[in-house]
Amino acid sequence: MRWKLTGRYLVSVVVIVVIVIIMNIIVVIGLFVVQSLNEDFLTNGRQTSAETISRSFEKFIVISESGVSVSEKGKDILKKNEAWLQVLDEDGSEVYRYRAPEGAKTKYTPIDMVQIYKYFEKDVLSTVFIGEKTYSDHRFSYLVGFTSPYLERQVLTIDTRNFVQTFKIFSLTLIIVDGFIALCIAYIFSKRLTKPMFMLIDSIKRLANRNYHVFHQPKGVYKDVFANINLLSQELQASEKERKKLDAMREEWIGNISHDIKTPLASIQGYAEMMKDPEYQFSQDEIRDYAGIIERKSIYLRDMIEDLNLSTRLRNKELILNKKHINIVSLVRNAVIDTLNNPSYSDRDIDFGSSHEVIQVEVDDILIRRAISNLIYNAIVHNREDVAIKVQVEKNEGHILIRVEDNGKGIKEEELGRIFDRYFRGTSTGELHKGSGLGMAITHDIVIAHGGEIEVRSEVGQGTIAEIKLRLA
Repeated sequence: MRWKLTGRYLVSVVVIVVIVIIMNIIVVIGLFVVQSLNEDFLTNGRQTSAETISRSFEKFIVISESGVSVSEKGKDILKKNEAWLQVLDEDGSEVYRYRAPEGAKTKYTPIDMVQIYKYFEKDVLSTVFIGEKTYSDHRFSYLVGFTSPYLERQVLTIDTRNFVQTFKIFSLTLIIVDGFIALCIAYIFSKRLTKPMFMLIDSIKRLANRNYHVFHQPKGVYKDVFANINLLSQELQASEKERKKLDAMREEWIGNISHDIKTPLASIQGYAEMMKDPEYQFSQDEIRDYAGIIERKSIYLRDMIEDLNLSTRLRNKELILNKKHINIVSLVRNAVIDTLNNPSYSDRDIDFGSSHEVIQVEVDDILIRRAISNLIYNAIVHNREDVAIKVQVEKNEGHILIRVEDNGKGIKEEELGRIFDRYFRGTSTGELHKGSGLGMAITHDIVIAHGGEIEVRSEVGQGTIAEIKLRLA
Protein backbone atom coordinates (compact mmCIF):
# COMPACT_ATOMS: atom_id res chain seq x y z
CA MET A 1 0.00 0.00 0.00
CA ARG A 2 2.78 2.45 0.91
CA TRP A 3 4.78 1.79 -2.26
CA LYS A 4 1.63 2.08 -4.36
CA LEU A 5 0.91 5.58 -3.01
CA THR A 6 4.57 6.60 -3.33
CA GLY A 7 4.63 5.30 -6.91
CA ARG A 8 1.59 7.37 -7.87
CA TYR A 9 3.16 10.54 -6.54
CA LEU A 10 6.48 9.68 -8.20
CA VAL A 11 4.85 9.23 -11.60
CA SER A 12 2.90 12.48 -11.34
CA VAL A 13 5.92 14.55 -10.29
CA VAL A 14 8.22 12.94 -12.89
CA VAL A 15 5.71 13.64 -15.67
CA ILE A 16 5.53 17.29 -14.60
CA VAL A 17 9.32 17.65 -14.51
CA VAL A 18 9.74 15.98 -17.92
CA ILE A 19 7.10 18.23 -19.45
CA VAL A 20 8.86 21.29 -18.04
CA ILE A 21 12.22 20.12 -19.44
CA ILE A 22 10.71 19.53 -22.88
CA MET A 23 9.08 22.93 -22.85
CA ASN A 24 12.38 24.54 -21.85
CA ILE A 25 14.16 22.80 -24.74
CA ILE A 26 11.49 23.96 -27.19
CA VAL A 27 11.72 27.53 -25.89
CA VAL A 28 15.54 27.58 -26.15
CA ILE A 29 15.47 26.18 -29.71
CA GLY A 30 12.78 28.69 -30.64
CA LEU A 31 14.85 31.56 -29.27
CA PHE A 32 17.89 30.46 -31.29
CA VAL A 33 15.81 30.22 -34.45
CA VAL A 34 14.22 33.63 -33.94
CA GLN A 35 17.55 35.18 -33.05
CA SER A 36 19.12 33.78 -36.18
CA LEU A 37 16.34 35.33 -38.24
CA ASN A 38 16.26 38.61 -36.36
CA GLU A 39 19.41 39.60 -34.55
CA ASP A 40 17.64 42.39 -32.67
CA PHE A 41 14.96 40.12 -31.16
CA LEU A 42 16.57 39.58 -27.76
CA THR A 43 17.59 43.18 -27.38
CA ASN A 44 14.16 44.42 -28.47
CA GLY A 45 15.83 47.05 -30.73
CA ARG A 46 17.42 48.93 -27.85
CA GLN A 47 20.91 47.67 -28.49
CA THR A 48 22.83 46.88 -31.74
CA SER A 49 25.58 44.25 -32.02
CA ALA A 50 29.09 45.15 -33.21
CA GLU A 51 28.73 42.99 -36.31
CA THR A 52 25.45 44.66 -37.25
CA ILE A 53 27.03 48.12 -36.85
CA SER A 54 29.94 47.09 -39.07
CA ARG A 55 27.77 45.62 -41.82
CA SER A 56 25.51 48.64 -42.00
CA PHE A 57 28.21 51.28 -41.57
CA GLU A 58 28.78 51.67 -45.35
CA LYS A 59 25.88 54.12 -45.54
CA PHE A 60 27.78 56.51 -43.30
CA ILE A 61 30.91 56.47 -45.51
CA VAL A 62 30.87 59.27 -48.08
CA ILE A 63 33.00 58.79 -51.23
CA SER A 64 33.33 61.51 -53.84
CA GLU A 65 35.82 62.79 -56.43
CA SER A 66 37.46 64.86 -53.75
CA GLY A 67 38.05 61.90 -51.41
CA VAL A 68 36.57 59.75 -48.62
CA SER A 69 34.91 60.94 -45.42
CA VAL A 70 32.38 59.86 -42.74
CA SER A 71 29.10 61.56 -41.97
CA GLU A 72 28.58 63.22 -38.62
CA LYS A 73 26.08 60.52 -37.61
CA GLY A 74 28.66 57.86 -38.45
CA LYS A 75 31.20 59.59 -36.24
CA ASP A 76 28.70 59.73 -33.39
CA ILE A 77 28.08 55.99 -33.73
CA LEU A 78 31.80 55.26 -33.64
CA LYS A 79 32.32 57.42 -30.56
CA LYS A 80 29.34 55.95 -28.79
CA ASN A 81 30.55 52.37 -29.36
CA GLU A 82 34.25 53.09 -28.67
CA ALA A 83 35.11 52.17 -32.27
CA TRP A 84 37.45 53.41 -35.03
CA LEU A 85 37.40 53.28 -38.84
CA GLN A 86 39.85 52.67 -41.69
CA VAL A 87 38.85 52.81 -45.38
CA LEU A 88 41.09 50.93 -47.88
CA ASP A 89 41.23 51.03 -51.63
CA GLU A 90 41.36 48.00 -53.92
CA ASP A 91 45.09 47.58 -53.24
CA GLY A 92 44.59 47.51 -49.48
CA SER A 93 46.08 50.97 -48.93
CA GLU A 94 44.53 53.31 -46.42
CA VAL A 95 42.60 56.22 -47.95
CA TYR A 96 40.84 57.40 -44.80
CA ARG A 97 40.94 56.86 -41.08
CA TYR A 98 38.97 58.11 -38.11
CA ARG A 99 40.00 57.50 -34.49
CA ALA A 100 42.29 54.66 -35.66
CA PRO A 101 45.03 53.80 -33.15
CA GLU A 102 48.65 54.57 -33.92
CA GLY A 103 49.52 50.86 -34.26
CA ALA A 104 47.08 50.37 -37.15
CA LYS A 105 48.72 49.53 -40.49
CA THR A 106 48.37 51.81 -43.49
CA LYS A 107 48.42 48.96 -45.99
CA TYR A 108 46.89 45.47 -45.65
CA THR A 109 47.55 42.37 -47.69
CA PRO A 110 44.77 39.76 -48.15
CA ILE A 111 46.44 37.64 -45.48
CA ASP A 112 46.42 40.61 -43.11
CA MET A 113 42.73 41.09 -43.77
CA VAL A 114 41.96 37.47 -42.95
CA GLN A 115 44.17 37.55 -39.88
CA ILE A 116 42.69 40.73 -38.46
CA TYR A 117 39.13 39.47 -39.02
CA LYS A 118 39.56 36.05 -37.49
CA TYR A 119 41.61 36.96 -34.45
CA PHE A 120 41.95 39.70 -31.86
CA GLU A 121 44.37 42.29 -33.25
CA LYS A 122 47.01 42.82 -30.56
CA ASP A 123 48.64 45.74 -32.35
CA VAL A 124 45.52 47.82 -32.11
CA LEU A 125 43.93 46.05 -29.06
CA SER A 126 40.63 45.83 -30.92
CA THR A 127 38.13 43.41 -32.30
CA VAL A 128 37.89 44.23 -36.01
CA PHE A 129 35.00 43.68 -38.44
CA ILE A 130 35.30 44.14 -42.23
CA GLY A 131 32.82 45.66 -44.65
CA GLU A 132 32.70 46.78 -48.27
CA LYS A 133 31.64 50.04 -49.97
CA THR A 134 31.15 50.31 -53.75
CA TYR A 135 31.56 53.58 -55.57
CA SER A 136 31.35 53.83 -59.33
CA ASP A 137 33.52 50.97 -60.60
CA HIS A 138 35.70 50.90 -57.50
CA ARG A 139 35.32 48.63 -54.45
CA PHE A 140 36.53 49.99 -51.15
CA SER A 141 37.05 47.92 -48.02
CA TYR A 142 36.65 49.32 -44.52
CA LEU A 143 37.69 48.11 -41.10
CA VAL A 144 35.64 48.90 -38.00
CA GLY A 145 37.55 48.20 -34.80
CA PHE A 146 35.96 48.01 -31.34
CA THR A 147 38.23 48.73 -28.42
CA SER A 148 35.85 47.45 -25.67
CA PRO A 149 37.62 44.72 -23.61
CA TYR A 150 34.28 42.97 -23.06
CA LEU A 151 33.74 42.30 -26.76
CA GLU A 152 35.09 38.96 -27.97
CA ARG A 153 34.72 36.97 -31.15
CA GLN A 154 35.26 33.23 -31.08
CA VAL A 155 36.01 31.23 -34.22
CA LEU A 156 34.41 27.80 -34.14
CA THR A 157 35.48 24.99 -36.43
CA ILE A 158 32.98 22.17 -36.80
CA ASP A 159 33.29 18.84 -38.58
CA THR A 160 29.74 18.19 -39.77
CA ARG A 161 30.43 14.47 -39.91
CA ASN A 162 30.94 14.33 -36.14
CA PHE A 163 28.41 16.98 -35.21
CA VAL A 164 25.34 14.70 -35.41
CA GLN A 165 27.00 11.96 -33.35
CA THR A 166 28.20 14.48 -30.77
CA PHE A 167 24.76 16.00 -30.57
CA LYS A 168 23.20 12.56 -29.99
CA ILE A 169 25.63 11.76 -27.17
CA PHE A 170 25.15 15.17 -25.59
CA SER A 171 21.35 14.91 -25.82
CA LEU A 172 21.29 11.40 -24.36
CA THR A 173 23.58 12.47 -21.50
CA LEU A 174 21.42 15.49 -20.82
CA ILE A 175 18.25 13.37 -20.76
CA ILE A 176 19.82 10.84 -18.37
CA VAL A 177 21.09 13.54 -16.00
CA ASP A 178 17.81 15.45 -16.09
CA GLY A 179 15.86 12.23 -15.58
CA PHE A 180 17.97 11.27 -12.57
CA ILE A 181 17.59 14.74 -11.05
CA ALA A 182 13.84 14.67 -11.70
CA LEU A 183 13.59 11.22 -10.11
CA CYS A 184 15.44 12.37 -6.98
CA ILE A 185 13.32 15.50 -6.62
CA ALA A 186 10.13 13.54 -7.25
CA TYR A 187 11.09 10.93 -4.64
CA ILE A 188 11.83 13.60 -2.03
CA PHE A 189 8.54 15.39 -2.65
CA SER A 190 6.55 12.17 -2.79
CA LYS A 191 7.97 11.06 0.57
CA ARG A 192 7.03 14.40 2.11
CA LEU A 193 3.52 14.13 0.72
CA THR A 194 2.89 10.48 1.54
CA LYS A 195 4.45 10.37 5.04
CA PRO A 196 1.41 12.06 6.66
CA MET A 197 -0.86 9.70 4.73
CA PHE A 198 0.98 6.69 6.11
CA MET A 199 0.49 8.14 9.60
CA LEU A 200 -3.24 8.51 8.89
CA ILE A 201 -3.51 4.93 7.65
CA ASP A 202 -1.65 3.66 10.72
CA SER A 203 -3.96 5.69 13.00
CA ILE A 204 -7.07 4.27 11.32
CA LYS A 205 -5.71 0.73 11.74
CA ARG A 206 -5.09 1.39 15.43
CA LEU A 207 -8.62 2.72 15.85
CA ALA A 208 -9.98 -0.32 14.02
CA ASN A 209 -8.04 -2.55 16.45
CA ARG A 210 -9.69 -0.76 19.40
CA ASN A 211 -6.58 1.21 20.30
CA TYR A 212 -8.28 4.58 20.75
CA HIS A 213 -5.32 6.49 22.25
CA VAL A 214 -4.37 8.25 19.02
CA PHE A 215 -3.22 11.85 18.73
CA HIS A 216 -1.37 13.79 16.03
CA GLN A 217 -0.39 17.44 15.92
CA PRO A 218 -2.63 19.00 13.22
CA LYS A 219 -0.30 20.55 10.65
CA GLY A 220 0.59 20.49 6.98
CA VAL A 221 -1.64 19.61 4.04
CA TYR A 222 -3.64 17.09 6.07
CA LYS A 223 -4.19 19.40 9.05
CA ASP A 224 -8.00 19.06 8.98
CA VAL A 225 -7.79 15.28 8.60
CA PHE A 226 -5.50 14.98 11.63
CA ALA A 227 -7.87 17.19 13.65
CA ASN A 228 -10.81 14.93 12.73
CA ILE A 229 -8.79 11.81 13.60
CA ASN A 230 -8.05 13.32 17.04
CA LEU A 231 -11.73 14.15 17.52
CA LEU A 232 -12.75 10.64 16.49
CA SER A 233 -10.21 9.19 18.91
CA GLN A 234 -11.62 11.25 21.78
CA GLU A 235 -15.19 10.25 20.95
CA LEU A 236 -14.25 6.57 20.72
CA GLN A 237 -12.43 6.78 24.05
CA ALA A 238 -15.53 8.31 25.64
CA SER A 239 -17.76 5.67 24.00
CA GLU A 240 -15.48 2.88 25.19
CA LYS A 241 -15.53 4.27 28.72
CA GLU A 242 -19.33 4.51 28.62
CA ARG A 243 -19.58 0.99 27.21
CA LYS A 244 -17.47 -0.41 30.02
CA LYS A 245 -19.58 1.44 32.57
CA LEU A 246 -22.79 0.08 31.03
CA ASP A 247 -21.32 -3.41 30.92
CA ALA A 248 -20.49 -3.20 34.61
CA MET A 249 -23.97 -1.87 35.38
CA ARG A 250 -25.56 -4.58 33.26
CA GLU A 251 -23.57 -7.29 35.04
CA GLU A 252 -24.62 -5.86 38.39
CA TRP A 253 -28.22 -5.55 37.19
CA ILE A 254 -28.25 -9.13 35.91
CA GLY A 255 -27.00 -10.28 39.30
CA ASN A 256 -29.73 -8.32 41.06
CA ILE A 257 -32.42 -9.52 38.67
CA SER A 258 -31.23 -13.11 39.04
CA HIS A 259 -31.52 -12.77 42.80
CA ASP A 260 -34.95 -11.12 42.56
CA ILE A 261 -36.20 -13.85 40.24
CA LYS A 262 -34.80 -16.72 42.30
CA THR A 263 -36.65 -15.60 45.44
CA PRO A 264 -40.21 -15.75 44.02
CA LEU A 265 -39.35 -18.82 41.97
CA ALA A 266 -38.14 -20.57 45.11
CA SER A 267 -41.40 -19.71 46.87
CA ILE A 268 -43.52 -20.88 43.92
CA GLN A 269 -41.52 -24.09 43.59
CA GLY A 270 -41.56 -24.79 47.34
CA TYR A 271 -45.32 -24.29 47.81
CA ALA A 272 -46.09 -26.24 44.65
CA GLU A 273 -43.99 -29.20 45.81
CA MET A 274 -45.65 -29.16 49.22
CA MET A 275 -49.13 -29.10 47.71
CA LYS A 276 -48.19 -31.93 45.34
CA ASP A 277 -46.70 -34.16 48.07
CA PRO A 278 -49.34 -36.77 49.19
CA GLU A 279 -47.77 -36.94 52.67
CA TYR A 280 -49.06 -33.47 53.42
CA GLN A 281 -52.72 -32.96 54.18
CA PHE A 282 -53.64 -29.27 53.82
CA SER A 283 -56.89 -27.61 54.70
CA GLN A 284 -58.76 -25.49 52.17
CA ASP A 285 -57.67 -22.31 53.91
CA GLU A 286 -54.03 -23.34 53.77
CA ILE A 287 -54.33 -24.24 50.09
CA ARG A 288 -55.88 -20.82 49.40
CA ASP A 289 -53.08 -19.08 51.28
CA TYR A 290 -50.43 -21.00 49.36
CA ALA A 291 -52.20 -20.36 46.06
CA GLY A 292 -52.35 -16.63 46.91
CA ILE A 293 -48.62 -16.58 47.54
CA ILE A 294 -47.95 -18.38 44.24
CA GLU A 295 -50.23 -15.91 42.44
CA ARG A 296 -48.47 -12.87 43.90
CA LYS A 297 -45.06 -14.23 43.05
CA SER A 298 -46.21 -15.01 39.51
CA ILE A 299 -47.59 -11.48 39.09
CA TYR A 300 -44.29 -10.10 40.29
CA LEU A 301 -42.41 -12.14 37.70
CA ARG A 302 -44.89 -11.14 34.99
CA ASP A 303 -44.47 -7.46 35.84
CA MET A 304 -40.71 -7.83 35.70
CA ILE A 305 -40.86 -9.45 32.26
CA GLU A 306 -43.24 -6.74 31.02
CA ASP A 307 -40.82 -4.07 32.27
CA LEU A 308 -38.01 -5.64 30.27
CA ASN A 309 -40.17 -5.87 27.16
CA LEU A 310 -41.50 -2.32 27.51
CA SER A 311 -38.03 -0.85 28.11
CA THR A 312 -36.63 -2.58 25.02
CA ARG A 313 -39.51 -1.47 22.78
CA LEU A 314 -39.30 2.13 24.01
CA ARG A 315 -35.52 2.30 23.60
CA ASN A 316 -35.72 0.85 20.06
CA LYS A 317 -38.71 3.08 19.17
CA GLU A 318 -40.80 0.04 18.28
CA LEU A 319 -43.77 0.97 20.51
CA ILE A 320 -46.69 2.71 18.77
CA LEU A 321 -48.37 5.25 21.06
CA ASN A 322 -52.14 5.01 21.40
CA LYS A 323 -52.79 8.72 21.92
CA LYS A 324 -56.15 10.14 22.92
CA HIS A 325 -57.50 13.38 24.40
CA ILE A 326 -57.73 13.04 28.19
CA ASN A 327 -57.96 15.17 31.31
CA ILE A 328 -54.45 14.90 32.73
CA VAL A 329 -55.66 16.13 36.15
CA SER A 330 -57.99 13.13 36.53
CA LEU A 331 -55.27 10.77 35.35
CA VAL A 332 -52.74 12.00 37.91
CA ARG A 333 -55.35 12.08 40.69
CA ASN A 334 -56.34 8.46 39.96
CA ALA A 335 -52.66 7.41 40.01
CA VAL A 336 -52.34 8.90 43.52
CA ILE A 337 -55.59 7.25 44.66
CA ASP A 338 -54.53 3.84 43.31
CA THR A 339 -51.23 4.14 45.17
CA LEU A 340 -53.01 4.96 48.45
CA ASN A 341 -55.47 2.11 47.88
CA ASN A 342 -52.55 -0.31 47.82
CA PRO A 343 -52.49 -1.83 51.33
CA SER A 344 -48.69 -1.54 51.42
CA TYR A 345 -48.85 2.26 50.99
CA SER A 346 -52.22 3.16 52.49
CA ASP A 347 -50.68 4.96 55.46
CA ARG A 348 -48.36 7.14 53.36
CA ASP A 349 -48.60 10.94 53.29
CA ILE A 350 -49.35 11.82 49.65
CA ASP A 351 -50.89 15.21 48.85
CA PHE A 352 -52.39 16.06 45.44
CA GLY A 353 -53.04 19.53 43.99
CA SER A 354 -53.79 21.14 40.62
CA SER A 355 -53.95 24.67 39.23
CA HIS A 356 -56.99 23.71 37.06
CA GLU A 357 -59.69 21.12 37.34
CA VAL A 358 -59.54 20.19 33.66
CA ILE A 359 -56.39 20.22 31.52
CA GLN A 360 -56.73 18.49 28.15
CA VAL A 361 -53.69 16.76 26.63
CA GLU A 362 -53.20 14.19 23.87
CA VAL A 363 -51.18 11.29 25.26
CA ASP A 364 -51.12 7.54 25.65
CA ASP A 365 -52.89 7.47 28.99
CA ILE A 366 -51.66 4.01 29.99
CA LEU A 367 -47.99 4.87 29.47
CA ILE A 368 -48.22 8.34 31.06
CA ARG A 369 -49.96 6.86 34.08
CA ARG A 370 -47.19 4.29 34.29
CA ALA A 371 -44.56 7.06 34.24
CA ILE A 372 -46.31 9.05 37.01
CA SER A 373 -46.83 5.94 39.12
CA ASN A 374 -43.11 5.13 38.79
CA LEU A 375 -42.19 8.58 40.15
CA ILE A 376 -44.58 8.22 43.10
CA TYR A 377 -43.38 4.68 43.73
CA ASN A 378 -39.74 5.81 43.76
CA ALA A 379 -40.55 8.58 46.26
CA ILE A 380 -42.05 5.92 48.56
CA VAL A 381 -39.53 3.07 48.36
CA HIS A 382 -36.39 5.22 48.50
CA ASN A 383 -37.41 7.05 51.71
CA ARG A 384 -38.60 6.45 55.27
CA GLU A 385 -42.25 5.71 56.01
CA ASP A 386 -42.85 9.22 57.35
CA VAL A 387 -41.84 10.92 54.07
CA ALA A 388 -44.27 13.59 52.80
CA ILE A 389 -44.98 13.40 49.06
CA LYS A 390 -46.63 16.18 47.10
CA VAL A 391 -48.00 15.66 43.57
CA GLN A 392 -48.86 18.81 41.63
CA VAL A 393 -50.29 19.49 38.14
CA GLU A 394 -49.82 22.99 36.68
CA LYS A 395 -50.88 24.53 33.40
CA ASN A 396 -48.43 27.03 31.90
CA GLU A 397 -48.24 28.73 28.54
CA GLY A 398 -48.06 26.03 25.89
CA HIS A 399 -47.37 23.11 28.24
CA ILE A 400 -48.35 21.35 31.46
CA LEU A 401 -46.05 20.48 34.35
CA ILE A 402 -46.43 17.39 36.55
CA ARG A 403 -44.32 17.60 39.70
CA VAL A 404 -43.64 14.85 42.27
CA GLU A 405 -41.84 16.27 45.30
CA ASP A 406 -40.74 14.69 48.57
CA ASN A 407 -38.81 15.76 51.68
CA GLY A 408 -36.89 12.51 51.98
CA LYS A 409 -33.25 11.47 51.90
CA GLY A 410 -32.39 13.00 48.55
CA ILE A 411 -30.06 11.60 45.91
CA LYS A 412 -26.28 11.86 45.85
CA GLU A 413 -24.84 14.10 43.13
CA GLU A 414 -22.84 11.28 41.52
CA GLU A 415 -26.01 9.16 41.29
CA LEU A 416 -28.27 11.96 40.04
CA GLY A 417 -26.67 11.97 36.58
CA ARG A 418 -27.26 8.21 36.21
CA ILE A 419 -30.79 8.02 37.51
CA PHE A 420 -32.28 7.47 34.03
CA ASP A 421 -29.69 4.85 33.02
CA ARG A 422 -30.92 1.38 32.37
CA TYR A 423 -29.86 -1.21 35.00
CA PHE A 424 -29.05 1.52 37.56
CA ARG A 425 -30.15 1.18 41.18
CA GLY A 426 -29.33 3.84 43.71
CA THR A 427 -27.67 3.13 47.02
CA SER A 428 -30.67 4.54 48.94
CA THR A 429 -33.01 1.72 47.85
CA GLY A 430 -35.27 0.71 50.69
CA GLU A 431 -36.54 -2.66 51.75
CA LEU A 432 -39.77 -2.23 49.80
CA HIS A 433 -37.95 -1.91 46.50
CA LYS A 434 -38.03 -5.16 44.62
CA GLY A 435 -38.18 -4.77 40.88
CA SER A 436 -36.38 -4.75 37.56
CA GLY A 437 -34.41 -1.54 38.16
CA LEU A 438 -35.84 -0.14 34.91
CA GLY A 439 -38.55 2.09 36.42
CA MET A 440 -36.86 5.48 35.93
CA ALA A 441 -35.43 4.46 32.55
CA ILE A 442 -38.94 3.49 31.40
CA THR A 443 -40.35 6.76 32.75
CA HIS A 444 -37.71 8.75 30.86
CA ASP A 445 -38.32 6.88 27.59
CA ILE A 446 -42.13 7.29 27.89
CA VAL A 447 -41.82 11.05 28.33
CA ILE A 448 -39.33 11.38 25.46
CA ALA A 449 -41.60 9.27 23.21
CA HIS A 450 -44.34 11.87 23.84
CA GLY A 451 -42.00 14.70 22.85
CA GLY A 452 -41.78 15.91 26.45
CA GLU A 453 -39.02 16.60 28.96
CA ILE A 454 -38.21 15.13 32.36
CA GLU A 455 -35.89 16.55 35.00
CA VAL A 456 -34.90 15.44 38.52
CA ARG A 457 -33.37 17.81 41.09
CA SER A 458 -32.25 16.69 44.52
CA GLU A 459 -30.18 17.56 47.57
CA VAL A 460 -29.06 15.02 50.13
CA GLY A 461 -31.14 15.42 53.29
CA GLN A 462 -33.50 17.93 51.65
CA GLY A 463 -35.56 15.78 49.31
CA THR A 464 -36.15 15.27 45.60
CA ILE A 465 -38.22 16.99 42.88
CA ALA A 466 -39.12 15.18 39.65
CA GLU A 467 -40.85 17.18 36.88
CA ILE A 468 -42.48 16.08 33.66
CA LYS A 469 -43.20 18.71 30.99
CA LEU A 470 -45.71 17.87 28.22
CA ARG A 471 -47.16 19.95 25.39
CA LEU A 472 -50.82 20.93 25.59
CA ALA A 473 -53.31 19.37 23.16
